[in-house]
Amino acid sequence: MTSLSRNGVILPSSFNMVAKEIQAQSGTGKTATFCSGILEQLDYEVLECQALVLAPTRELAQQIEKVMRALGDYLGVKVHACVGGTSVREDQRILGAGVHVVVGTPGRVFDMLRRKSLRADAIKMFVLDEADEMLSRGFKDQLYVM
Repeated sequence: MTSLSRNGVILPSSFNMVAKEIQAQSGTGKTATFCSGILEQLDYEVLECQALVLAPTRELAQQIEKVMRALGDYLGVKVHACVGGTSVREDQRILGAGVHVVVGTPGRVFDMLRRKSLRADAIKMFVLDEADEMLSRGFKDQLYVM
């Protein structure tokens, strides 16, 4: 039994989301939905960042990381939250060791990209959670550069 099915998530074999906008009320499973889609598409033999998830706040990014870890428990997913208020050196160490998924806030992720601690060449999935909130908080320029 996989962690996805253990958590009640059943994915069709051809599950694929491309450039979708999902709007729904809180508590409807949006986070689990996009996390499941990411986990389905990862190549677990490649220890490089293949998915980048941006959230407007540290708390939301950490919550998404927790969901991703829970769903990917038996899959061996390596996920890291890059958020402000935490050690830059620790982020650099973890990213240097390799992760499959980075969940973070625009400011810290932009900084890790600028420092070349996070490489974007293997990223094949990009999720903006609460994109409207990020744009209203003034992250438009950083999002455009990313």
